[in-house]
Amino acid sequence: MKRKLSFFSLVIFVISNGFAQATEVYQHERKQFQDALALYNNQQYQAAQVLFDEVNASTKDYETQANSAYYSANAAIRLGQRGADQKMEDFVERYPTSTKRNSAFMDVGDYYFETGKYPNALKWYKKVDQASMANSDLERFNFNTGYAYYSSKRPEEAEKYLGKVRDSEKFGSQAKYYLGYIAYEQDDYATANESFDQINDPKVLEEKLAYYQADLNFKSGNFETAIDMAKKQMSKADRREQSELNKIIGESYFNLQQYQEAIPFLKQYQGKRGRFSNTDFYFLGYSYYKLDNYEQAIGQFNKIIDGNNGVAQNAYYHLAECYLKLDKKSEALNAFRNASQMEFNADIEKDAWLNYARLSYEIGNAYEPVPEVMMAYLEKYPNDEHQNEIQNLLVDSYITSRNFEGAMELLEENEEFASPETYQKVAFYRGVELFMDGDYEGAIARFSKSLKKGENQQFKARAQFWKAESAFNLNRFKAAIEVYQDFKRNSKSKDLEEFKNLDYSLGYCHFKLKEYKKSVPFFKNVTNTIDASQDMVADSYVRLGDGYFVTSSYKNAIAAYEKASKMNGAERDYAAFQKAISYGFLGNDTKEIEELSSFLNYNPKSSYRDDALFELANTQVKKGNEQLGLETYDQLISEYSRSKFAPRAMLRQGLVHYNANRNEQALQKFKSVVSEYPNTQEAKQAVGQAKLVYVDMGRVSEYAAWARNLDFVEVSDSELENASFEAAEQKYVEGNSEAAIRGYEDYLKEFPNGVQATKVSFNLAQLYFAKGEKNNALLHFKTVANSNGEYTEQALTRVCEIYVGQNQYDAAFPYLLRLEQEAEISQNRTFALSNLMKGYYGKKDYQQTLSYAEKVLNAPKIDNRIRSDAQIMIARSAIETGNEQLAETAFAEVKKIASGETAAEAWYYDGYFKNKNGNYDGSNTAIQKLAKDYAAYKQWGGKGLVIMAKNFYALGDVFQATYILESVIENFSEYPEITANAQGELALIKSREAQTNSSINQN
Repeated sequence: MKRKLSFFSLVIFVISNGFAQATEVYQHERKQFQDALALYNNQQYQAAQVLFDEVNASTKDYETQANSAYYSANAAIRLGQRGADQKMEDFVERYPTSTKRNSAFMDVGDYYFETGKYPNALKWYKKVDQASMANSDLERFNFNTGYAYYSSKRPEEAEKYLGKVRDSEKFGSQAKYYLGYIAYEQDDYATANESFDQINDPKVLEEKLAYYQADLNFKSGNFETAIDMAKKQMSKADRREQSELNKIIGESYFNLQQYQEAIPFLKQYQGKRGRFSNTDFYFLGYSYYKLDNYEQAIGQFNKIIDGNNGVAQNAYYHLAECYLKLDKKSEALNAFRNASQMEFNADIEKDAWLNYARLSYEIGNAYEPVPEVMMAYLEKYPNDEHQNEIQNLLVDSYITSRNFEGAMELLEENEEFASPETYQKVAFYRGVELFMDGDYEGAIARFSKSLKKGENQQFKARAQFWKAESAFNLNRFKAAIEVYQDFKRNSKSKDLEEFKNLDYSLGYCHFKLKEYKKSVPFFKNVTNTIDASQDMVADSYVRLGDGYFVTSSYKNAIAAYEKASKMNGAERDYAAFQKAISYGFLGNDTKEIEELSSFLNYNPKSSYRDDALFELANTQVKKGNEQLGLETYDQLISEYSRSKFAPRAMLRQGLVHYNANRNEQALQKFKSVVSEYPNTQEAKQAVGQAKLVYVDMGRVSEYAAWARNLDFVEVSDSELENASFEAAEQKYVEGNSEAAIRGYEDYLKEFPNGVQATKVSFNLAQLYFAKGEKNNALLHFKTVANSNGEYTEQALTRVCEIYVGQNQYDAAFPYLLRLEQEAEISQNRTFALSNLMKGYYGKKDYQQTLSYAEKVLNAPKIDNRIRSDAQIMIARSAIETGNEQLAETAFAEVKKIASGETAAEAWYYDGYFKNKNGNYDGSNTAIQKLAKDYAAYKQWGGKGLVIMAKNFYALGDVFQATYILESVIENFSEYPEITANAQGELALIKSREAQTNSSINQN
């Protein structure tokens, strides 16, 4: 039978059984917590966290639960889990009475401190209740918090906490070190020294303090102590500290003026992360400068860019001195200019200004006109001891920069700046300049001013000669003769080069005045002058022949023409032709025919072939060789249908037939003249001759019917037309231009197709042209140019001249092409070729440009200006088509003969090609020539400076390169393309140099 349990027993059983179960659970939790703690202490944070979370979830014990949550959150932080900080925040919030609360803040802060995450450490240290901490923990807390603030670049907060442990046995030395370093970084060297002196921890003293004590002594001016301490520390320092110690030693020696000793250490300094400051370059550069090692000094000074302080001003001034020592004047100019523009040291500023002004005068200045430099100095330093020197240089600078007009104005306003003789010379040079530009009126005015000033007889004589030359070019031949005679009477004239040209010029004056007998002795003198040029002698023989020819001295003419034809002059074919027809005037028809035939055989391209054919045919007919003469006329008409001799030849053929009673053949020729060459004098004569034939043949009515259909002849009486023409012509002869214009205009209104219409149109055009009324002149010149007659070539030339002068090349083209084909005067053909060349270049037809440039160069008797134009067209076309080899060759030729802007362009390209070929020094020489001699052509100067900057950078002179580019950007704003190019180059250079120069501002 089963026993029944009593209530007490039952209670005991239940209690006993329940206690046993609770004890078992508790023991299990306790063991699990201890296992987790062991894992945590062994840094097995992942496994520990899992067990702590299980304990936390299963236990009912508050303290066990709180401790498990604490350690689990700590493990999460150490594992870097997302939300770890929040997990610790949750622990603090859920277990506010836990003994681990303050420890949690400190432990997490310590963990972050130990891992170098100082901002995170500070976040948790701020939560710590310092009042409940033990002293040992509080010291650690204060040091850690102070160091965390120090590492977070918050020195003021760091000082508060580090100051609390400066007397701590454990943390005192470390705290004093960081307090001293904070003071050191704030340049409070006294406080830093005080803190460093109190450190007694040998480890801190050896590992951390030696470098800073050396630097502190350096910064305090104790250079010798700094050197000793730095040298002792050198072997113990790491690579970065060794670099800094070298800097301390080198700069200490520098401050002791022991430059030889300073250099090795300054060279060993590696910069801050491989980058140097402008001051670093200055120390080394100045040390070399003081030892007279100018090349090495330049190599350091010229790395100083973007400098704008006293060090930079001093460096640039010494850099300029180094350049001067090595005779690099253009480089010195730039360095002096930079130093002169800084105001940190007034003495350096002024001396740099003075040297900048002197060098600008000596070698030229591409950035600003040299006279402006001088004036700026005089304005900045009035009553300076160098005033007279600069005033003299100012006047000369106008002359050297070829700004003669500016010099004249300066001297007219400031007579005390120079002597009257200087003004005399300046006015003369300005006159020559205007003469070369074709402004003869302006030239005469300047030569007249020169003649009124100064007593230098040599310059007076030169002004007289060139004034006469100017008058000659204005067709004022009588006035020119008077001034030539003044020149001849001047005692100094015979010593001048110009005197060699006097007889030649006087001969031409009389020749132009049609005083042929008076011209003869002058031209004869030229032919007998030993040192006269061959071209001048050849031309004088031609004019001598003309003088004899016009005065009917044909034997003498033949002798002169004979000599001219044997010389290589521009008009040797003309001389040969004239010699031939002179035999005709002597009645020696056989010899004339022989000479004309020889002329035609040996001069296949002469512009006088149509003249020769016409004269040959005439003489053949005259000699009775009628058939041969007719055939020669046919040859002329066939080969030169647009020649003025073609209608004359046809008319002569008609007369030959008429005289031989071949009336029908004569009529055919006369009518051909009328139909093929209407409105010419020959056509009008042909109508008259046809009338005679019709009358002889008794066919007058047939003539009348034919003539009525011709719009350029009047069958009726022409007395009114003749009267109208003669009235206008009389005014023209008298020089009454206005009355002549009215008369000619009236004639053309009444008789638009009159006998004299072509001549009237030509004279009218000339009158309008002389008045400057180019458009009115053009209308009439075009009328004459579109006819075939005596005035056609002159009119064609004028039409081309007007259109070209108005830059209307499209309108000029057809006339220029005609002039090229039809011109008998070589100068007119050259004019056509030259302007066709320019026109095609304007159309960007570079192949045609090159073709016509070659034609120009092959033309006879071209002056240097035209030759230069042709070469420049070749060069520019070659540039446009990418043929730089041809361009380089052509610009080299241009450079030899060009003047003005063309020469500036040629020198620019000389520098450009030398840069491309790697000849940087040669390129700089070319650009310097451009700057000195062609400063007036600013655009080419600006382009050249950009090339010069590239040269200097290639040569390793960074200062020159950047300075030049900055100056271009500052001074050439009117040329956006140039400044944009300069800005691009400057940005590229600064970007490269910023890799090693910490002072460069790239903004």
